[in-house]
Amino acid sequence: MPREKGRVMVAQNRRARHDYELGEHFEAGIVLTGTEVKSLRSGRASLADAFATVDDGEVWLRNAHIPEYAFGTWTNHATRRNRKLLLHRREIEKLDRATNASGRTIVPLALYFSDGYAKVELAVGTGKKAWDKRQSIAAREADRDAQRELAARNRGV
Repeated sequence: MPREKGRVMVAQNRRARHDYELGEHFEAGIVLTGTEVKSLRSGRASLADAFATVDDGEVWLRNAHIPEYAFGTWTNHATRRNRKLLLHRREIEKLDRATNASGRTIVPLALYFSDGYAKVELAVGTGKKAWDKRQSIAAREADRDAQRELAARNRGV
């Protein structure tokens, strides 16, 4: 069977874009067991509570929920186990320096298959306060209204 091409999205963390001011983005491979891969290929995963940490020069994805494979046997995986992420040493050092700064964390944004390999998109995020979130929403709505007015003007309405 030929290897699939392109990017097949499994799960997204939309809440992360709302709760964090996101900085630099990284793409990491992820170490999975067989039943985890089968569960992901069926499109089942959640990154809602997930985060990543740098421990002893290794990056770990924590609290990501990949449900048990429905047709698995006693070899099924634990749903919220820690999973190792695969990055280059320079990227790991960059993430470690970024998270040592106060109030910064590594946030997983998406879980997907890229050319058949499971990948996680990570970003360094700084938590937003409530007023930051309101400002972001207000700016987004103002842009939307401006685009709407511009489109109406171009139509001649």
